Amino acid sequence: MNLQFIVDGLSQGAMIGLGAIGVTLTYSILRFSNFAHGELISWGAYATLLIAGLLGTLAGGTTIGPFSFGWPLLVAGLLAMLFTGGLALLLDVVLFARLRAKGHAIIVVMASFGASMALRSLLEFLFTSQPTYFSREIQIAVRLGYGIRVTPDQMFLLGLTAVLVFAMHTLMTRTQTGRAMRAISQNPALARVVGIDVERIVRVTWLIGGGLACAAGVMIGLLVQIRPYMGFDMLLPLFAAAILGGIGSVPGAVLGGLLVGLAEAASVGLIGAQWRAAVAFMILIGVLLVRPNGLFGVAER
Repeated sequence: MNLQFIVDGLSQGAMIGLGAIGVTLTYSILRFSNFAHGELISWGAYATLLIAGLLGTLAGGTTIGPFSFGWPLLVAGLLAMLFTGGLALLLDVVLFARLRAKGHAIIVVMASFGASMALRSLLEFLFTSQPTYFSREIQIAVRLGYGIRVTPDQMFLLGLTAVLVFAMHTLMTRTQTGRAMRAISQNPALARVVGIDVERIVRVTWLIGGGLACAAGVMIGLLVQIRPYMGFDMLLPLFAAAILGGIGSVPGAVLGGLLVGLAEAASVGLIGAQWRAAVAFMILIGVLLVRPNGLFGVAER
């Protein structure tokens, strides 16, 4: 029995889950669907590539143990997360916040479509549409039995996902900022009345969402490739994961991402790659028919 789809699905689901955290936080706190979120994934990957190239040139590109990357990529990833979070915040200050103040939610959504196309086109102008890679190192996969093979990069990225999700869960449940974010997602007006600095929480939300989008972009770049449309191709799975897990739930977004990733990977071997996205959305529809608020969502009052 070949269970390779489990590793492939978990890897894909980890990428989707990290990106879906930003989607679910943005929707629960700001009450709009940000269709430019996929482009933050692409910009994060390209920013990491540029910074890693510069650091590698200055210090020499050496790999760490069995991995296909070295410390320049790790440092570059952290710096790019700050950059991508800043880019998300800049989009809000320049565009989304001004439109939110006018009180037209649909206009903000349409503006996110425009921002998405502009950011994607700018990437194509700067880097062309040709795919590129963080590394072309060939890795030897480790056999785990039952037809499962896993590369060192896959194991590292699954571990990194677990660390980031734990950090997010701790932030949301154990810190004042996390409690304020949950309060605003439940009732923004009441949160403002009791003295919560809503504008500060909005800024934190954009920074976190952008940073995690960058992490997802780095994962895609390491396991697949880097290209301007990489984030756009992830957009529908991101929203599927966020809705499946329950809007506003960080664990739900990650679990939703893993379920979508596993469903897509399993469908490739069972019925063909062309039905990959359809199977994931059939599962999504089935869950929502039973539980409209998602797996961990709470009904609004």
